[in-house]
Amino acid sequence: MDEVFEGRCLCGEVRFRAAGKPKWVLWCHCESCRRHSGAPASVFVSFAHEAVTITSGSIAVYNSSPGVERGFCARCGSTLTCSNEKLPNEAHFHIGAFERAAEFTPTGELFAGERLPWVQQQSGAFGGLSALAQVALARDRSRKG
Repeated sequence: MDEVFEGRCLCGEVRFRAAGKPKWVLWCHCESCRRHSGAPASVFVSFAHEAVTITSGSIAVYNSSPGVERGFCARCGSTLTCSNEKLPNEAHFHIGAFERAAEFTPTGELFAGERLPWVQQQSGAFGGLSALAQVALARDRSRKG
């Protein structure tokens, strides 16, 4: 049986679960994520769309830029998701919304060029290899299987 990760917004109106192994866990330093979360950076965990189930409530969305939607709880305002049409088969959740967030270890970063100058580099297990390169390498390895 696949491992199941459960999460929720602050008030509990929106609840969800994700089954199986995450595709990736990455820091994001883009300005849009900073504005959406109110934090100096965000950390996202990616699952295949079919691995995620909303078990209670619904995620409200805001189109923050072309091809990008930000998800949140309409009741309490908790930041929950970010979707990008360039990654159409993936669901990206802020790790802080998960009950067992400590189990998700980031392995790299997105938009490192937008990192605030006082935030330390988050190179992860790949020694600074760009996050998109990590994703591409992982997909290539899985295809060669």
